[in-house]
Amino acid sequence: MIELIEVCRDYVVGDQVVHALDHVSLRIPAGDYVSIMGPSGSGKSTLLNILGLMDRPTAGIYRLDGVDTSTMNDEELAHARQHQIGFVFQSFHLVPRLNALENVELPMILAGIPPKQRHSRSLGALAKVGLSKRADHRPNQLSGGERQRVAIARAIVMQPKLLLADEPTGNLDSKSGGEIIAILEQLNGQGLTVLVVTHDPAIGGRARRQLQFRDGRLLHDSGQS
Repeated sequence: MIELIEVCRDYVVGDQVVHALDHVSLRIPAGDYVSIMGPSGSGKSTLLNILGLMDRPTAGIYRLDGVDTSTMNDEELAHARQHQIGFVFQSFHLVPRLNALENVELPMILAGIPPKQRHSRSLGALAKVGLSKRADHRPNQLSGGERQRVAIARAIVMQPKLLLADEPTGNLDSKSGGEIIAILEQLNGQGLTVLVVTHDPAIGGRARRQLQFRDGRLLHDSGQS
């Protein structure tokens, strides 16, 4: 599903070039469950931005489902982000004035999906994360863990193939964080490809495959013998 070939991402800071990603090659098949770990500045978030089509490599090739993403125009990139990829972040990014159901509906509104279909699909997504009974609650009426569940429901409501989670438990206590990871693992068990960026080795160690980054380089891939 994902193939990176000698991918680099460079940034110019003052008179220096920073190699945020340095010749990273990687294959991730559909249905995999991968954690991405490493210290701050190791390239984890840069990698996630490229995988999520929010940034482009400076050099190298990124293929998503066999398509070289460098050949995609802005409209094609936006369509792929909308329909193939779900995003979950450390901050929940919920709209305060909307209830849980309405927050989950937002991606479908942008995609032009009819209201009846939006309603039923949003309820189904909330059911998957165990929040059916909280659909009419606004974010300030929900706990941190519940808000992250809404964010996950919003991320999966378009039925993506790939879910990218950037420190999804970073703002949560350990109990709520464990519940969020359990939900991600359940979704992976249903066939969704899940990539989790985390600083927590306990969370990272739960993934079937662990990637270790440092200074923009992939130092270790537990999926490689």
